[in-house]
Amino acid sequence: MRIGHGYDVHKLVEGRKLILGGVEIPHEKGLLGHSDADVLTHAVMDALLGAAALGDIGKLFPDNDDKYLGADSIGLLKKVLAIIKDKGYKVVNIDSTIIAQRPKLSPYIDKMRETLAASMEIGLDCVSVKATTEEKLGFSGAELGIAAHAVALIE
Repeated sequence: MRIGHGYDVHKLVEGRKLILGGVEIPHEKGLLGHSDADVLTHAVMDALLGAAALGDIGKLFPDNDDKYLGADSIGLLKKVLAIIKDKGYKVVNIDSTIIAQRPKLSPYIDKMRETLAASMEIGLDCVSVKATTEEKLGFSGAELGIAAHAVALIE
């Protein structure tokens, strides 16, 4: 068994969709990035790649490659899954946390879990998604951005 940790952060801006865990969430701002800027899915991918000692998503999907401009992060997650499966690993479970002052994410957590679980070909009971605020402290508390942490166990 191997464990990996992933972290990602993106700036909140007007004129972009807010996508977390593959789920579009109604909000007046979205996350800025080369792809769809889904911080949760990015953190999960980095955790999986870290567990397998295969680098990070910046190495696999560089932000200076137009091939990934506007990319769907769930599609990228499926590519990461194929890579770790090719190396002989399978996902055991994921534990993740989104750090955002707003919007309230609890109504979307179950859909995020379902989307991530299906993308990684694992059971819903193997994917945990939590959300927290930083009590109006720091960049996420000031609603300047959203961050996510993820831990992956593979075998």
